[in-house]
Amino acid sequence: MAQSQPNVLVLLTDQHSFRYVGCRESDQGGQAVETPTLNRLARTSMRFETTYCPVPLCTPSRYAMLTGREATRAGAWNNSSVLNPELPTIPSTLSDSGYKTYLEGKMHFGGTVQFGGFDARTYGDLTGQSAHQAEPPTQYSHPPDYRRLLSEVGTTTIPESLLQETRTVEEAVATLREHRHDNPDQPWFLCASFSRPHWPRTAPSRFVDQYWPDTVPEPVVSGGETDDHPLVEACAERTASKEFSHAEMMRARAGYFAAVEYIDEIIGDFILRLEDSEFLKDTIIIYMSDHGELAGEHGLWEKRTWHEAATRVPFFVQLPAHRDAAETPGSVQTPVSLLDLYPTLCSLVDIKPPDGLDGRDLAEAVKNGTEPERKPVVVDCFGMFGNDDLHYRMVRDGRYKYVRFRDAPELLFDLSADPLETRNLAASDDVDVTETLQRFRDITQALDFDAADQRRKRDEQMAEEYRLATPKGSPNQYHMPDGRVIDGDTLLYQPHVITDDPSAAYHDYPES
Repeated sequence: MAQSQPNVLVLLTDQHSFRYVGCRESDQGGQAVETPTLNRLARTSMRFETTYCPVPLCTPSRYAMLTGREATRAGAWNNSSVLNPELPTIPSTLSDSGYKTYLEGKMHFGGTVQFGGFDARTYGDLTGQSAHQAEPPTQYSHPPDYRRLLSEVGTTTIPESLLQETRTVEEAVATLREHRHDNPDQPWFLCASFSRPHWPRTAPSRFVDQYWPDTVPEPVVSGGETDDHPLVEACAERTASKEFSHAEMMRARAGYFAAVEYIDEIIGDFILRLEDSEFLKDTIIIYMSDHGELAGEHGLWEKRTWHEAATRVPFFVQLPAHRDAAETPGSVQTPVSLLDLYPTLCSLVDIKPPDGLDGRDLAEAVKNGTEPERKPVVVDCFGMFGNDDLHYRMVRDGRYKYVRFRDAPELLFDLSADPLETRNLAASDDVDVTETLQRFRDITQALDFDAADQRRKRDEQMAEEYRLATPKGSPNQYHMPDGRVIDGDTLLYQPHVITDDPSAAYHDYPES
């Protein structure tokens, strides 16, 4: 029986800001980086040019995206949260509708909920710990040592065959081959989830050498009127951003640029292999990232803040009809959210979405490039190092961005006039600005910080019931066919060393 529904391939990266895609011009906020794979994908997709993550933090953003619910309704509070197993997810809905769903790579699931609605998972962070491969012999602590994360950057010492990105591709290809063998007429949904360009900001030397030390672009903005905002100061302290010299910052930026270009090459190799094996003939391809990276902008690193670099991500949807030229690819400018993925994907594969989703269906925009109706786009963040006063809700609506905090100064930016967010309009007495400010205040009243705090505490109690009792292990594991979960990075962190002096072991050892 012929397959009636399209397959779905989701390419998910970690910490890839919208700025760092080569086809994004500088006047659109882009910075010079070479990403030929993503450029090709963008040109043959519907590109949502103004896409925001639900939460600018790994675990909660992924929970919100997978469940199609805002952070407070998804239990997406911080990196210690556990996915509520009672909530439907994108893979569980597709699985219930006849798809076979697979996850390969890292996903930041916490606790005993390690499949999140996926039917199968061969490789990834199956112990719910940090899945980012530090340069051996070190493994990063949790919480991470940010001083080290910004100083230990550059060329990776890990053989490329052992890098988690390579292994994610290998397992994904093998998974699809086995699927074709076992279930050739069943549609599949596969999420290949990659760690980079998230730290460690390392890559093979061919990428690092392109930037360090002579061609590293400066951050697009160094600061502005909000440099003394309590959240900026807290994030700068948390990530040790102010401890670094300009040269150290630029070297870390070189590492980030290199990691972006490396993951572009990895995805390019992956797509070529899938095309060669004819896995993409009737397959929707989606590229996105869970959140952005500040990369030195406003003197900051990492994420968590309201800034465009931290909250705005690439989001491309490529239909088979786009590749076949039956539909015209293009771009959509209206601000959207990754929360929209769930209902949009259900519509594209002709499945009824579950009730209670916060995202909206963008299928018509995907197919025809029509601009969707303008609606406020919400970004929440409750993972603030234990400082509840800094919890916030950000809203993008039209040209304006507004940020309301639990107990910190509110912010308002006109992104058309001030795309780098250097001027806070919240204190302006201009009549038009005052009316705009009040409109956003009314919009954000839907979030009751006290009620959210009570819900967070209940979810934290629930999370204790789902704590994972298995050993931490190294960053990644394999789920074996016999059910065992085994350490995947032993060779890197606990190697069986044959010799530590090859020049003494081999008489023909090449001179270095």
